[in-house]
Amino acid sequence: MDATDVLETLEITDWAGPFEPGLRARAADALESGRVLVMPALPFTLTPRETPFLSQDASDASRKNISLDPATSRIKGTAFTGDEADRLSAMLNRYAEAATGLLTGLIPGYATGLERARTSFRPVEVQGRALSQRRDDALLHVDAFPTRPMQGRRILRVFSNIAPDGAGRDWLVGEKFEPFAARYLSGLRRRPPGEALALALLRLTRGKRSRYDEIMLSLHDAVKLDPEYQASAPRAAVTFMPGTTWITYTDQVLHAALAGRYALEQTFHLPVTSMTHPERTPLRVLERLSGQTLV
Repeated sequence: MDATDVLETLEITDWAGPFEPGLRARAADALESGRVLVMPALPFTLTPRETPFLSQDASDASRKNISLDPATSRIKGTAFTGDEADRLSAMLNRYAEAATGLLTGLIPGYATGLERARTSFRPVEVQGRALSQRRDDALLHVDAFPTRPMQGRRILRVFSNIAPDGAGRDWLVGEKFEPFAARYLSGLRRRPPGEALALALLRLTRGKRSRYDEIMLSLHDAVKLDPEYQASAPRAAVTFMPGTTWITYTDQVLHAALAGRYALEQTFHLPVTSMTHPERTPLRVLERLSGQTLV
């Protein structure tokens, strides 16, 4: 595999569009087929009041990223307080609005179902972080949330490299979702009956996990804990340079973040009904492979 197998490059220079119909159709088809949309000439430009945030000291070291919760407007993970924290929150909100405008301009059909989730700032160098295997994002994986059941909804993420020092964001992008899932599906452990309900009642999860959520969490763990797959599976190495914005479905695209610092990321959730090609979603692929209704 090489970068041309996994990337779809769009020569976009404006976050707001308008975008011509052919480009919109191409973006939707590429995203939903499991490619990464790359816009190498679409920087998110910081204002003079925002550039002081480009310091690894911005993190309080309690977690991997600084994040803004749109439901509460609370910012977590930053060492900044008072006015500085407020200005950092405003920057993250500004990025969230730009990412929302970009997505709804590129794929208007997403607009009604698009749910804005957390916005994050990732100032700390990825390479060299000591994490457990299950938390190590330098290993190939698909995203699944242990505490937030998705019930089949998609995880769509917009990233921008804002590094001021020329540092690229190095990723691996793996094989298509269906052959990956087929490799592990039959060997996944079935969760004990009643576990999903118990976790929800104890408020350890935000709602009850569906069978789909159980499978996605098991796939996430199985591939990270499989040294043979990590060593030999198909993958393409890609580098996103400063000034680049990229978009992908991280619940579908096997990916690993190997190196980089100073990135912004916006997460969105979408229902399967918003998809242009719902048959390509992880939910429908897993239902076809298992012969079961999973939500």
